[in-house]
Parts: sequence; C-alpha cells; structure tokens
Amino acid sequence: MIDTALLLELLEAGDERAWTERLFKLAHALGFDQVMFSVIASRHVRFENAFTRSNYSAEWRNHYDANGFAYVDPTIMHCMSHTLPLVWAPSAFGSDGAGALYEEASAHGLRSGVTLPIHGPQGELGMVSFASDLRPDASFERQLLETLPSLSLIRDYAFASSERFRDARVEPELPRLTRRELEVLQWVMLGKSSWEVARITNCSEATVNFHLANVRQKFGVNTRQQAVVKAIALGLLTPEDHHR
Repeated sequence: MIDTALLLELLEAGDERAWTERLFKLAHALGFDQVMFSVIASRHVRFENAFTRSNYSAEWRNHYDANGFAYVDPTIMHCMSHTLPLVWAPSAFGSDGAGALYEEASAHGLRSGVTLPIHGPQGELGMVSFASDLRPDASFERQLLETLPSLSLIRDYAFASSERFRDARVEPELPRLTRRELEVLQWVMLGKSSWEVARITNCSEATVNFHLANVRQKFGVNTRQQAVVKAIALGLLTPEDHHR
C-alpha cells in the first residue's frame, strides 16, 4: 500500500513543478519508473491541448506527437468510454496500426503498464498511465494486482490536486458535421470503403470522398480514421456503433 503521507504531498504541493515531481515519486514507489498524467477540460478540447505531465522520454513524446498517435492510441480510445483500468499487453493493442504503436513504445522503455481513465465531475476527460520496461508476463500481472488499489488512489489524488494547475479554458466548439457527412463517417467507422458507402447511400464514390475531405478539413486531421476518433471524442459517434 502507498504511504498516505505521500498522497497528501500532492495536495500540499506549492507549485506545478513540485506537484509533478511528487507524482513521479509516487509512481516510482510502486515500481513504475515512467508515468503520464493527461486531462482535457471537456470532449470539445483537442487532445493536443491537454494538461499533460510525463517523464516519458522526450524522443518518444516528440515522435508520438509528430505522428498524431493520440488519434489511434487504444489507451485513449478506452478512456473515452470506460472507467475500468486497461492493462497493457500486445493483445490489447491488436495487430494493426495500434499494434505497431505498442512495438514502438516498447522500444522506448514502455513495455508494460496500466492506464486508468479519468472522468471528472465537470466533464473532464483524461487518464494516468503507469509504465515500466518489465516484460508483461505473469510476474508483472501479480505485481499489478497488488498495487492497483494504490494506483487508483494516486489517480484520484492527482486529479483533485492538479485542478489549480490545469488550464480550464475550453476551446471553441469544433464545426458540426452535416447530416450527410455524419452518415458517411458512421459507415467509415464500421469499416466500409468509399465504394461501399457510395453503394449504401446511393451516391457516387466521388461524393463520398468529397464529404470525407470536408470532415477532415473541419476536424484538422489527415486521415478518415483520425476523423472517426475525433467524432467519437466530440460525442457525435459512439464506439458501441462498431458492434451494430
């Protein structure tokens, strides 16, 4: 169990730097050398503008941000619609682009870990991830089960104590989609190609691509998958639609 005095140090931190150092100290005390805390004020705030404090390597953070991995990261997708922790494992990331993301993260010392979602009372959304270079094997899972209650306490204390440091400004709401744009994006979320969407909606493939181009421009993203993730973050689409 974590020392309660260490948790109280988060609440008593006089400035943001001291708060951050104490968060890292708490994680280290439980066997996690790397931690990332990230919160946005609402679903209408871009991921890029999150209040984020991390001791991940600068090389990895720059690579992650430059490639827009936030829009394909399964830990973020999980936290947007779940409250239970997500234990890192190759199976949790799949074999597509997210699987490649896990392999790259492992190469930067982020081989095993757990992500705990944050859902605040004022609509705040975020997560805290605890990571290490240990193999995600049975020994790690046993250690994680023992420390998970303490990690959850750290998550709660970190969220409450960080309020005075977080930027509470909310970005202006992103442009809304037209009915047709939303319909097209829903079919894309279900894995349909532009040709298939054209057949379903009884319009040309060029028209479908036109609508998708408009969506990407409105959301400021480069791919249709990133547009789907952004629409889910804004509450315009729901992940449950994947199973319909």
